[in-house]
Amino acid sequence: MSITPQSKCCPKCGGPIPAEAPQGLCPRCLFMQASIITEAGKDAPSKSAPPRQEELAVAFPQLEVLGLIGQGGMGFVFKARQPKLDRFVALKILPASLAADPAFAERFTREGRMLARLSHPNIVAIHDFGQANGFFYLLMEFVDGVNLRQAMKVGRFTPAQALAVVPKICEALQFAHNEGVLHRDIKPENILLNSKGRVKIADFGIAKLVGADMAAFGVPPSGGLDRLKPGLQTAPANLTETGKALGTPQYMAPEQIEHPQDVDQRADIYSLGVVFYEMLTGELPLGRFAPPSEKSTVDPRVDE
Repeated sequence: MSITPQSKCCPKCGGPIPAEAPQGLCPRCLFMQASIITEAGKDAPSKSAPPRQEELAVAFPQLEVLGLIGQGGMGFVFKARQPKLDRFVALKILPASLAADPAFAERFTREGRMLARLSHPNIVAIHDFGQANGFFYLLMEFVDGVNLRQAMKVGRFTPAQALAVVPKICEALQFAHNEGVLHRDIKPENILLNSKGRVKIADFGIAKLVGADMAAFGVPPSGGLDRLKPGLQTAPANLTETGKALGTPQYMAPEQIEHPQDVDQRADIYSLGVVFYEMLTGELPLGRFAPPSEKSTVDPRVDE
């Protein structure tokens, strides 16, 4: 579904709104408001301390590591500069515990090559990957912007804005699925809006690389979202391990919990549906939930 912006200038700040920006979303205003609420990327604390910049300087002499910009279950993300190419990049350091897994290096190489082939304007690009001084790393495109979670904290998206954002995500998912790659962890934290208003999906396929045992979250092999430990449905948690449930519980399709080895592209579409509902209503579709038209001003035709 394509929606043409009604205005090329922001009614609040008067600045120009890029043609690629979802309808009514002024990147400048959005970033200023979101920065008041939360720092970019720092959504979920990690259990371990991040690597010191001195260590990273030794491991990555070709980079100028500028500082930590995000951390969570997937590891640590640093903003860095590549002097040779005069560009900023994002350096993702995967959890140190993975180094103890003898099978991980082979899996990392296999998956890394696949992810590096995903070249699409709405997917965060991977420039390089590998191992350096004991660090498994991904060198990625640096996105100067905010994630969808931060944008939603600023205020609920209008139906027109949500309907402008979602097709871009669908295009990226369709491209990746055609390449045989599933995301497995679609959620607001992994959907970015850059300074030009372009929508980009981050951490594509990374869920398959890192993980935690599903049992740690109180989900038995035949369990479902209704059997999660109390409080988990509202607390972010990454459940990601090859052969086990991969993703974040409140956005996962039932089969992603019950039969993770059998999931296909429909699991990503389900997760995007949860994100879409949350964008429209400000709530997660848990239990017996009302259709979005009863919670927002969206056209009832969207409900189905």
